[in-house]
Amino acid sequence: MPRTRVKICSICRPQDAELACMLGADALGMIFVPSSKRYLPLEAARQIVRVIPPFVMAVGVFVDASLDTIAQTVRALRLTCVQLHGHETPEFAGQLAHLNVRILKAVRVDAELPQTLAAWKTAYANALGSTLAGIVLETAAPAPGGTGIANDWTAIARFKSAGLFAGLPPLIVAGGLDPQNVAAVVRLIRPFAVDVSSGVEEQLRCKSPEKMRGFINAVRTVDESAPLSTINYQSSTTSTLPDPPLRQRAE
Repeated sequence: MPRTRVKICSICRPQDAELACMLGADALGMIFVPSSKRYLPLEAARQIVRVIPPFVMAVGVFVDASLDTIAQTVRALRLTCVQLHGHETPEFAGQLAHLNVRILKAVRVDAELPQTLAAWKTAYANALGSTLAGIVLETAAPAPGGTGIANDWTAIARFKSAGLFAGLPPLIVAGGLDPQNVAAVVRLIRPFAVDVSSGVEEQLRCKSPEKMRGFINAVRTVDESAPLSTINYQSSTTSTLPDPPLRQRAE
């Protein structure tokens, strides 16, 4: 199978950024949400961006921020990718085109997922095009991101088998991932990338070297193994999502 990309999110310290890159992370996320416990002021973010080597992407994460706020942060840090983690619409994302950034859009895996994806699918096929670089499937939790609450992996697998994600950019999965469960999730979903935050923390705002190493090694072990049949990975909660619409199975 193709190599699964790894994004380590909520980086708050330069030493964590350096180690994550050394261990093989493909992208690092920085939180620009003032209400978040992992919020980064611009000066702290500059210290992190300085240690990120070429070919590792720095991603700015925003939740329902204004266009001006996103633009000021992108320009100050010379970001090339932003992750919209709130209720942003495709129309809002289209207004970021002048910043020349790629966009990752986080969507919650809840009862509204098919309708939400339909709107982004239309935008991807038309106005947004390659600007929309990925869809992040996030847990339907009270607060966005970094909650440590497991996503509904079995529902996501059903949706994928039904072709719900066809016609969208690459799929990134998030929500309650950690070194112990990420291999099972990668085998089940076969996503383009996995996104982890609290699952590799030693304590709030501090990443654990052992957990980051274990997480990335677990992903690479699955990538290097022979293709495996889908396993029966049960999420920690019973799914309350509707059955996926009947579609031709995606290849």
